[in-house]
Amino acid sequence: MEAPPPSSDPYKFLNITLNSDGSLTRHRDFPKLPPTEHSKDIPLNPNNKTFIRLFKPRNIPPPETKLPILIYFHGGGFILYSAASAPFHESCTKMADRLQTMILSVEYRLSPEHRLPAAYDDGVDAISWLRDQARNGGDCDTWLSDVDFSRCFVMGSSSGGNIVYSVALRVAETDLSPVKIRGLIMNQAFFGGVEPSDSESRLKDDRICPLTATHLLWSLCLPHGVDRDHVYSNPIKSSGAEEREKMGRFPSTLINGYGGDPLVDRQRDVAEMLKARGVHVETRFDKDGFHACELFDENKAKALYDTVEGFMKSCSMTAPSSNM
Repeated sequence: MEAPPPSSDPYKFLNITLNSDGSLTRHRDFPKLPPTEHSKDIPLNPNNKTFIRLFKPRNIPPPETKLPILIYFHGGGFILYSAASAPFHESCTKMADRLQTMILSVEYRLSPEHRLPAAYDDGVDAISWLRDQARNGGDCDTWLSDVDFSRCFVMGSSSGGNIVYSVALRVAETDLSPVKIRGLIMNQAFFGGVEPSDSESRLKDDRICPLTATHLLWSLCLPHGVDRDHVYSNPIKSSGAEEREKMGRFPSTLINGYGGDPLVDRQRDVAEMLKARGVHVETRFDKDGFHACELFDENKAKALYDTVEGFMKSCSMTAPSSNM
């Protein structure tokens, strides 16, 4: 007898149980790793139990070198994982080395215990924390004494890519000086909608990201009483004049995706939406690959890091393209 598709029971597929109080029991998770010699945790908002895991390169650059900064948001459909989860800890460790960058990985609140916009608010908290550190001068965290606050990038994968987009909207009109966000990086960003896209229909029984699972994720993270065409999920359909105006203030943006990802068409649509608002958008859509493939395939991870490195260098060599 043929095994049922992964879409047949999304709760079982995601290894979660919804409790009567609206919380989740997460039955299986990646192991969490403690900080190491080259990483440390810094409290962000104690009331929300959020923190930043800071990563510095293990191959220390010359003393006169000022490191760029990359603020990172992990994936997990808004309901799973942590900045301390092994794949994201290890990925940030590699990126810090490969990109010669200080990484600030954000521990944001998860849904459904904390539905959106909680994760977006935590992202804004992280950027505000960095701004305050920059303004403290000699009193900032010692690990930030050798960074270039004018070369800041914001990156996220999957739901983290969605957070990048939404946080950029929220800080578009905020004075972050001396922090300067030079670029946004959305890797396989998680967007949705009521009507399935062509790639979602074609890959509805995908083994990593089946359509019923993504529908369940949105039902658990969106505010109560809204559908997947809400602006948090479907900015193509639901963005108003205020959002569209703020989009035009975005810095250069890199959007990365893969042909085997059911979400790829929505990522392409977001790229086109931003281009239409005058944003400089670079895209890299590899026909091979699947959702989150860089966490499992070293070659995909290397290709992603190469793309991010090239993007960061190009942004650092040109005048800032926004007021962020």
